[in-house]
Amino acid sequence: MGIRRGAVVFAVILIASLAADQLSKAWAHTLPVAPAGCALPGEMLAGRCVGVPQPVVDGYWDWELAYNPGVAFSTFASVAGHTAMRVVLAAIALIALIGISLLALRTPPDQRSRRAAYALIASGALGNLVDRVRDGAVTDFVRWRIHDHRWPIFNVADAALLIGVAVLLLDGLRARRAAVPRPE
Repeated sequence: MGIRRGAVVFAVILIASLAADQLSKAWAHTLPVAPAGCALPGEMLAGRCVGVPQPVVDGYWDWELAYNPGVAFSTFASVAGHTAMRVVLAAIALIALIGISLLALRTPPDQRSRRAAYALIASGALGNLVDRVRDGAVTDFVRWRIHDHRWPIFNVADAALLIGVAVLLLDGLRARRAAVPRPE
């Protein structure tokens, strides 16, 4: 696979993942909130309304609309609403997106899984950047839990980021194993 074909594969994975993320978030904006009719995302970010969990698998998986003005697991959420912090977070995402894209384009042709992983990471960063620029916060809506224990709420972009990082880690472990000489 030449650089040109590799770039096309990277772009197709990035665009497909970004589309899945943005379409799922558009759908998530239709989930119920309490009190009904609050202005999204402003009133949710101000704490005047909350997403109402909609069970998918009762006790384990809900759809629940939320907005995260911070980064992963709501880090910096208390200061992220400030315009300066929003600009900083957007700039970091944009720099990461450019860096990841350059890494993908420099990936050797035989490392397809690595290029796909970079595309997933880039699409996750871009999907959350689009939200941050458009809404001032990232739209989250997938809630996993075991009865009362609740994991942080997330979205398709977060899942793409996680899968991409996992693939890179596994690829690195596989390469490390292959490089270790086997005793005869």
